[in-house]
Amino acid sequence: MAIRKFDPDNMPWSCSFICYGQPASKSNRRRFTKIDGKPRFVKSREANTFVRDFTLQCPLLDPLLVDDIVVAIEIYYGSRRPDLDEGIILDAMQGRIYKNDRQVKEKHIYWNLDREHPRVEIRVAPLHLRS
Repeated sequence: MAIRKFDPDNMPWSCSFICYGQPASKSNRRRFTKIDGKPRFVKSREANTFVRDFTLQCPLLDPLLVDDIVVAIEIYYGSRRPDLDEGIILDAMQGRIYKNDRQVKEKHIYWNLDREHPRVEIRVAPLHLRS
């Protein structure tokens, strides 16, 4: 298996943007509740708030990317506590940047700390443009 070198500064990104707020991590993204008396797992309030705020800040590409894609995501957390988890971000971009998060075939995810301004910096491109 060969390791491919990745140079984000020389990548022809189709889309790049910043969304302010801290994403909910996988460990606290879901909560248990009962709906019509049946047990269900639903998004936590924190996750719902992040998705709502992310959607308001995320561009809407027209047309959406339909090819396999590469993403580079820098997550700036407000504390050292959260684990690196991009899942909710990839889900939230579905229908706004690309049709389905299954199109993501290459990910470059980075953990950063910014106590004052937690945010997510995202770059997306079709995989075939990767140098």
